[in-house]
This record gives sequence, C-alpha cells and structure tokens, in this order.
Amino acid sequence: MRILLVTDAWKPQVNGVVTTLVELQQGLTALGHEVLMIEPSGFRRFACPGYREIELAWRPGREVARRIDAALRDGGIDAIHIATEGPLGGAARAHCLKRSLAFTTAFHTRFPEILARALHLPERWGYAWFRRFHAKSSGIMVPASGMFDILQGHGFTPLRRWSHGVDLGLFEPVPGADLGLPRPVFLHVGRLSYEKNLEAFLDLDLPGSKIVYGVGPLQERLQREYPQVHWRGVVDRTELARIYSAADVFVFPGRSETFGLVMLEALACGTPVAAYPVAGPLDVVAPQGDGRDGGVLHDDLRTAALQALEIPRDRARERALQFGWEPVCREFLGHLVPAVRGADIDVTKPTQNLHKLVG
Repeated sequence: MRILLVTDAWKPQVNGVVTTLVELQQGLTALGHEVLMIEPSGFRRFACPGYREIELAWRPGREVARRIDAALRDGGIDAIHIATEGPLGGAARAHCLKRSLAFTTAFHTRFPEILARALHLPERWGYAWFRRFHAKSSGIMVPASGMFDILQGHGFTPLRRWSHGVDLGLFEPVPGADLGLPRPVFLHVGRLSYEKNLEAFLDLDLPGSKIVYGVGPLQERLQREYPQVHWRGVVDRTELARIYSAADVFVFPGRSETFGLVMLEALACGTPVAAYPVAGPLDVVAPQGDGRDGGVLHDDLRTAALQALEIPRDRARERALQFGWEPVCREFLGHLVPAVRGADIDVTKPTQNLHKLVG
C-alpha cells in the first residue's frame, strides 16, 4: 500500500513526535508498505515563535497541493495521514477537502495547554480551534486513554485509540552503565519548555543527584535557578540507552502529555518511572502505578520517586516489552481509510496503486 504521511515535525527536530513518526515510517516500510513523506525539508521555513529550534514551512499550500496531485497521478495514494496541525498539515487538509480525498489525523501534542501557559489563552479556545481542524478527519488517532477521554469531553469525533511503541533493540539495558554521579540518580530527558512542568521535579528534595538531558526555551532560566542540577543538553540518540540504564529512577513531571515516549524508553532500559497519575503515565506505566508494572504513579511526585527506587529493573523492562512497534504499526494500518472514496482496498496489505481510480 502507498501511504502519504504529512507532518510538520521531522528530523532534525528532536522530540517525541518526530521519534514516533520516524519509527512509524520504518515500521510500515518493514511490513511492505511504501510511505510517501511531505515534511519541512524542501520548503522555505521560519522559526516557530517560542520554539526557535523548530522550523515550520512558510506558506506551503501551493507546493503541498502539487505534491499530492503528483502522487495521485504518478502511482496513486491508498491512504493519507495528516500527523500534525501546523502549516503542512493545514495545507494538506485543505487540498484533501478540495479534492474530496479522505484522510486521518492524529492528536500528538496538547497545544491548547501549551498556548494557555505561554500566551494565557483560555484552554477552551485552543480546543475549539483544534476540534475544527480535526472535524473533517475520517479518524483522529489518540495515543492514550486519558487523552481520548479529554478530547471526547471537548467534542472531538471520530476518535480512534492508537498506542505508541518503542525501539526495543535500541533501548535495552546497558550493563555497568554509570554517569559518575552520587547515587541514587534521578533522571529526566525532554524539552525544557513550558508544558513539561519541570519545576515539579527540580524542586523535589531527593537524595543523590538530579540530571536533565534536553534543551528548549526555558533552558537558560532553569539552569540559572537550579545550579545544583546536572544539565547535559542534547546527546545522540544512540547514547540514550546508556544514560537511561545509568539512572536509578526516571522522573516524569508532566501533567499535559498525550503519551510520554521517554517513559517507555527508560522502562525499556530497565529504569523505573515516577510520575503523576494523569493521562500519558496512566497508559505507559499502567493504571495501578504501584510498582507492579515498572513505575509508581502518585500525586506526591517525591513519594513516587522514592518508592520507584524499590522496583526491580527487570520488571521495568517487562512492561516496555508490551510496546513493540510491529503491533503498533498494524493498529495504525487498521485505522486508515481509502483516500479515494469508495475504493475497495485492504489497508492491512500492500495493494496495487489507485492510478486508474483518480485518472
């Protein structure tokens, strides 16, 4: 099958959405499908306000339309998935509606909460805008049950549950890994930005060491206000398994995440997770969050972090083994719809192109 994937989030950006989409592309290809990409490279770009390291396509409508029409003409498109709500996603959505092409979308990031924090806009305004964006989708893929319920409460439809996965080959325990810091080591990996609620971790009175990997718009302020924390910036993705493996607990303070892929990466390396019992952690760590599934969820994050020290590392790894990418890709395929309305295709198998259907 030929799948068109449209995303504003792509390499060299470093975030969970990019990681998820790169691994989705690789997983679909491994299953025998062809993935056509529309992503920011090749477009004129501008720095995203508030996130200058993220570059977005500038006025991409005409070029996006050209690429979609060329794909339809030169081999056909079986299914279209619009992964993000940025300029590329918006341009693809508009052209699909113009051409009467069906498409699916995904809700990867809780932008209404980010906008509320950064610009002091009411969350309901943000959700109203995003609801309109997704309203014409044939299926809105949502990675966590908690997020599913939130979107349902805001009137989003039709929603589809789609979990995320982790590269279990890349992320696995590294014996003897050590960061050279006093133990126990409490680790966080992620963007240093408004929505991550990092102060909830940085303010904790914990023994041993706190270490943070990541960059973002709050970097200078946080480093200035928390000099006792070990700040390590960004490292190559291949180094992360060693870093996760060297930590005693991975602390995830976020309260507004759709999923939280870094928690899965830590679990896959045998590192227990401490987090709040909110959407995202409730799916990754599991609803009980009492240590039986590799992590502790508690309204008191310090309590969660200290209790997580008692969790056997093999139990954390066992939890991550439930999130391999092949079943995640097959679940994704099951939610796709034929781009050309009325086309009779089996989205679980490679198909002949639809050139004859689109002329």
